[in-house]
Formats: sequence, structure tokens, C-alpha cells
Amino acid sequence: MESLSAILFRSGRILGRSCVQTQLRSQFQRPAGPRAFYSTTIATSQSPAVTNLLAPSLSYSQKPDHVALVAQRLEADGILKITLGFQDDESQYLEKLIRSLHARHGHQLPIAHSATRGWFWDVRPSRASFQTANHQARSETMEDFPWHTDCSYEYPPPRFFALQVLQPDRRGGGTLSVMSAARLGEHLDGATLATLMRPSFRIAIPTEFVKDPAARPWIRGRLIVADPRSGGAPVLMIRFREDIVTPLDAEAAAALDRLRTALRHLAAQDHSTLHLSPEDLPARSIILIDNRRWLHARNRVADPERHLRRVRWDAAPISGLEDEERSEVTSSAEAAAA
Repeated sequence: MESLSAILFRSGRILGRSCVQTQLRSQFQRPAGPRAFYSTTIATSQSPAVTNLLAPSLSYSQKPDHVALVAQRLEADGILKITLGFQDDESQYLEKLIRSLHARHGHQLPIAHSATRGWFWDVRPSRASFQTANHQARSETMEDFPWHTDCSYEYPPPRFFALQVLQPDRRGGGTLSVMSAARLGEHLDGATLATLMRPSFRIAIPTEFVKDPAARPWIRGRLIVADPRSGGAPVLMIRFREDIVTPLDAEAAAALDRLRTALRHLAAQDHSTLHLSPEDLPARSIILIDNRRWLHARNRVADPERHLRRVRWDAAPISGLEDEERSEVTSSAEAAAA
């Protein structure tokens, strides 16, 4: 077995195959100095490696070099693992890291999950005690959770989310799978993409995530946006959760059906998805994901004691959606006043 010191200081290229080559194509340069530990140790049987940064102590959440590496990897790859070298059941590292990303790299602070929950949400099965009174979230069940992005019902949806593993599934369930939105877009024709980029879809707000009971319980919007980036091609961004999306016309219904078909096709191909099992994400692991560039899914939870903690942040406006968002906010306010 490879020694800890070898893991801490081993350099290497971020490996990629197929669906993630466009996402994980950057050369990962070794940072100067001994403090910014890193490795590229996550690799499943069919997947590429994912950058793994090591945080030996809580103080790393505020070290400029470490925070800069986190920001770099999220910008370049949209996915990152952090391994904690200490016990942190209160998620202090994650909270302080996000505050550092806010102060040093312009990330917006986390959004509240609902009217009664703050930044953090405990992802664990429960049959009686729900985090929102009388409403069970999908994450509070042991059932699988098909392909989706978080907060697709928000204007704008948060750019990033993180899951900290407090207790992994000891029975082999609860595998996290991720799929590149760019890869998905390659399997959709131009007409379908154009339709998905129109505000022709109604997206319901799940009851457990309602923040204003007086507001309208749904939004109208696009499922895909091409976000222009300076000096490069537009980046395809997506928001999607099938069970809460309703097409508003026949063309939108056909496009949504083709999107579902492409998702099923890619999900059936091992080289098109990244599967992170409990072995890949043990206790003290944190996985950070760009919620607009990657979809994720979870298979059935087998261990009733499985416990993760989630936070979502950087709900920055998306270029091209400003008018739509203002229109939705105005419509919601008018509906509430009626």
C-alpha cells in the first residue's frame, strides 16, 4: 500500500477519459512550499481521477495557498475532493473554507435551504424526524435519487454544493454518480438545445424547500443555458430534476423527452459517468461539485446510519437570465399580493 507521505507529495496529471476529458484537461502543477498538500488518488474502475486536496488541520480552511487551490480546481474542473486529517463533526472546516472563498475569490455565501433550515442540511435516512416540519425531503429517504441538479427551482440556482461524509454507507449503497453537462449536450441536436434554452418549463418548488409560503410554488424557466466565458467557448450549464419539471408546450415536451433519452443512454455507459462509492468517499471526505456543469445521482442507500452534510453556495446570476429572473420575481410578488 502506498505510504501517506507518498500520497501527500505525489504529483501527476489529472487523468481523464471520455466524458470528463473536457472538464479535467488541465495540467495540475505542484504548488510551491510544503503546506499545500495534494494528491490525485480517487479513481474508480471506470472513471478518471479526481483531484484530492488534503487538509491536515482546521487552519487550512483559511490558508491562502490552500483556498486558492480549491478555487482553481472548482473553476477548471468543477469537481474536487478534500480529505480532512482531523475529526470535524460540526463541519467547521467547510464553513470556514466557504467564508474564505467568499473573502478571497468572490464566491457568494451559502443559501438557506428552506424557511426553517440554514446553510447546512443533514443528508440521512429518517422515517419520523424531518428537518422541515411534516415534509420529508428526497435526501431523507433510502430510495435512489435519479439524475438532477440541486435547487433547479431557485433563481439563480447555486453554482456549487459540497457533501461532507460523516458516516459512509457501510453496506455498499449510496454511491454518488456524476455526469458532465457538456458531455450530455454533445448528445442533443441543435433544435433540442434551442428549445431547452427557452423559458418553456414549469419547475415546482418541493414543499420541504419552500422559503415563503405566500409565494407561488413554482417558477418558469430554461433548463439549459450557454454561459459565455471570456477567451473561450460558451460553457453549457443545466438545471434539471425530472420529477418537478413540466413542459409548457408540445415542442418543450419533445425536447424534454430527448433530454431524458440522452440521460438514460449516457448513464448506461460506464465511461460516460463517474461513480464515487463509499470506498472513494470515506468518513472525513468532502466532495465539492459545480452544480451547473455536472448532474449527479445517488443509488439506493443500504445503511440506515449513512450521514452526509450538504451546503450550497455562490448563487451568482447567470449571464442571459437576468431579465427572466426579474420577470419571475415580479410575477411571484404579484401572485402573492393577489
